Amino acid sequence: MRIGKVDIEKPIILAPMEDVTDPSFRRLCKRFGADIVYTEFISSEGLIRDARKSKRKLDLFDDERPAAIQIFGSQIDSMVEAARIAEEAGPDFIDINYGCPAKKVAGRGAGSGLLCQPDLMEAITTAVVKAVTVPVTAKTRIGWDEDSISILDTVKRLEGCGIQALAIHGRTRAQMYKGVADWSWIARAKEVATIPIIGNGDVWTAEDARRLFDTTGVDGIMIGRGAIGNPFLFREAKHFIATGQHLPLPTHHERVDVAISHLKLSIERKGDKYGVLEMRRHYSTYLKGLPNVSKLRDYLVRENDWQLIVERLLAYAAECDRYIAEGTFQKYAETLNDHSKRLILDPAQREQTNNETISA
Repeated sequence: MRIGKVDIEKPIILAPMEDVTDPSFRRLCKRFGADIVYTEFISSEGLIRDARKSKRKLDLFDDERPAAIQIFGSQIDSMVEAARIAEEAGPDFIDINYGCPAKKVAGRGAGSGLLCQPDLMEAITTAVVKAVTVPVTAKTRIGWDEDSISILDTVKRLEGCGIQALAIHGRTRAQMYKGVADWSWIARAKEVATIPIIGNGDVWTAEDARRLFDTTGVDGIMIGRGAIGNPFLFREAKHFIATGQHLPLPTHHERVDVAISHLKLSIERKGDKYGVLEMRRHYSTYLKGLPNVSKLRDYLVRENDWQLIVERLLAYAAECDRYIAEGTFQKYAETLNDHSKRLILDPAQREQTNNETISA
């Protein structure tokens, strides 16, 4: 799949997710095999106002490339100016968000809200493509609701604007993150497209990743919520696609080590105070399903000293060794190599994200 100078066969891509895909998490996912990463989505209006938080989202590091900056908005002039500002940050390409279903975005005519205004979506895209020299891509959904599946029209419109790839989440805006992603529409979009199509939605396991490639013929796939607390999924998916064999699921030691790595990357970027605070939302997903973890989680969301947090996490991993040796948590020990079970993000936990703003 080629986007400008980026040329990767069947890439597995980290999706843009608000409050998730900051540089710390992106760099972590790259270590585990993500081929391309996206920033959190960035408000065009925020960039123009020089909003500190929006500007900070533009930061890219050499060890996370190739990387895309994603922007959203509903005004042509604002999107053009934001794209030019984003280009100065040196991304490999710029992505336009036409998929975010959140009310605060879509309800204001941006994100998936533009699926209801296809002429404006087309005008924004054309203007952005003309305004910058880096490649432009887009991310969208299959339609507003089940009565207005518009993805085939969207593909042709956006191709005509000059985008170089299109990522498609297989849900409508009305679904938010509920129900099941309809990959059949992604397959149909791929059939009519002349640009690379990236499939997205419901990739939770290595099997899902291979099935999305096989059943749709897409050029690449994008993993979003499935990677939260589970950056191992990129490594697992690549190995399974290449060999048909499973890697062992990550042990409790590996999961604790990755949580510590994420914490240290967060502190490196944001300093001790904010690095610790912003990691608090991630611990539950890294530790999901591990034995006797509730007290540890309570401690992690209260402690402010990162060194004490690291010490406690390492001590907990040692406790798990003892639990397993004693047979106290035999069910957990058996699950370590059971690929039919997901320790990190089970269906109940997936549902918890349904009302959260993630992205497209």
